[in-house]
Amino acid sequence: MIYFNLFGGVLLMLYGIKLVNDGLQNAAGPRIRSLLRSLTSNRLAAVGAGAFLTGLIQSSSATSVMLVGFVSAGLMSFRQTLAVILGADIGATLTVQLIAFHVSDYAILLIGIGLAITLFAHRHHLRTIGSGLLGFGFVFLSIRIMSDALQPMQNSVLFREVLMALVGAPFTGILLSAAFTGLIHSSAATIGIALALAGNGLIPLDGAINIVLGANIGTCSTALMASLRAPAEARRVAWAHILFKTVGVGLMLLALPLFQKIVAASGDGLSRQIANAHTLFNVVMALCFLPFLAAFSKLLVRLVPESPADQKFGPKYLDDHVLGTPALALGQAAREMLRESDIVREMLLDSIKVFQVDDPGLVTGIRDKDNLVDILDRQIRLYLIRLSSATLTETQSRRSVALLEASRDLENIGDMIDRNLMPLALKRISKGLMFSEEGMNEIIGYHKKVVENFDMTVSAFANQDRDLARRVLRNKEELDALERELTQAHLERLRRGLRESMETSHIHLDTIGSLARINSLITHVIYPIFEDARSKGREDTFVIGG
Repeated sequence: MIYFNLFGGVLLMLYGIKLVNDGLQNAAGPRIRSLLRSLTSNRLAAVGAGAFLTGLIQSSSATSVMLVGFVSAGLMSFRQTLAVILGADIGATLTVQLIAFHVSDYAILLIGIGLAITLFAHRHHLRTIGSGLLGFGFVFLSIRIMSDALQPMQNSVLFREVLMALVGAPFTGILLSAAFTGLIHSSAATIGIALALAGNGLIPLDGAINIVLGANIGTCSTALMASLRAPAEARRVAWAHILFKTVGVGLMLLALPLFQKIVAASGDGLSRQIANAHTLFNVVMALCFLPFLAAFSKLLVRLVPESPADQKFGPKYLDDHVLGTPALALGQAAREMLRESDIVREMLLDSIKVFQVDDPGLVTGIRDKDNLVDILDRQIRLYLIRLSSATLTETQSRRSVALLEASRDLENIGDMIDRNLMPLALKRISKGLMFSEEGMNEIIGYHKKVVENFDMTVSAFANQDRDLARRVLRNKEELDALERELTQAHLERLRRGLRESMETSHIHLDTIGSLARINSLITHVIYPIFEDARSKGREDTFVIGG
């Protein structure tokens, strides 16, 4: 029965830590990116940002994984992340400090409050906070369960001897603790078990410190696995975390007797000393490495060079590791959609050139870009489909659908340029035809207005700007009217018998018509903005009426 209780306590702690991580990450998710970007202007601010952020979400592994994703997405540079990692390791010690305060007496109260909020709160934000409180309650309850299960072991001389043989020697204890932490992906859980052992007098301070040092190394495994298929800069983030921890532990072993004395003097009880050892190690590590971050970043650039796969075209911002935080994942999908729009805009801008000069190479270049648009559209769709399996709020679900439709519209615009405009351009080149000066000016002017509408549409969609979206709709009506005017102007030139107009009549009219259809696709992108406004109005009415 003792072993069943101990095993159940460990599992309950892991589940509680997962609830804490998931709940607090979802609650803080919409603010994480802006917080990191605004607080990484200098090294000290970056350390503070990392400590504060990890204090909120209670997982240095989660912070490291997010940093891997941010670097992959181009939101942060590799060098910016180094100080954030040092701060994150400090912030992650908060859970252990709370456990050491013997708050297990309030475990049932926290579970009750967390359950009440989770079950009865209507707002998603409050439910995520409730989930985090419920997780903390489970963690504290698990400590009590494990402590009760270990009490009979106090009188077992054999158990004490085996335990000290495993964790008493520095290298053995550190390796076993690192391996166990890597297996369960939580340094807090490993140190929580050490606290339960120490609370029953089963391990002394030196054995507990070995577990603490090993847990700090083992927590790097999550970020390492997250970076395996990431770009070089993201892999450097994971390896930076590993080197910080391993070098830090190596330096601490050299001064282990002094470190033990400082820890022993830092608190009265053994539990408090273990928690302080965890915090003190990470604070000392940050102070030691902070002055040498520039040299450290250069070393990692050499140790982790770019591979040929890093040069292959593909999504830059679609980070799988933030799919569990929908607010972040939707932001990344939006960034990738804007990247797709940049390529489509280049195609649209270049499409007019092929009607002005006789260069088939321009057509090839535009068609190559359409292939890139197809790749991004496919990856964005797959990413959003995977995101849809997560629990999304109604607003997040609408945003996901809007991004999916916008990406599809952009891909259709690329196809329209590739399959409609480019064959017309090649036909003109192959037959050696030239538009009349008046006709060419009309096409250039119409094309310019379409590009301007494209730019307004992308800006309106990115900023959810309904005023700008209304301007796009008005422009569509004006461009539809202009298309009819240009068609009449061309027919008038035909009646006048203008030779260039007669030779290029088919190409001229089809070019104007294709640009008009492209503009219709452009306008379609902004329709979800008005649907969101109507849905938001319905939600507000529901809240007010309820």
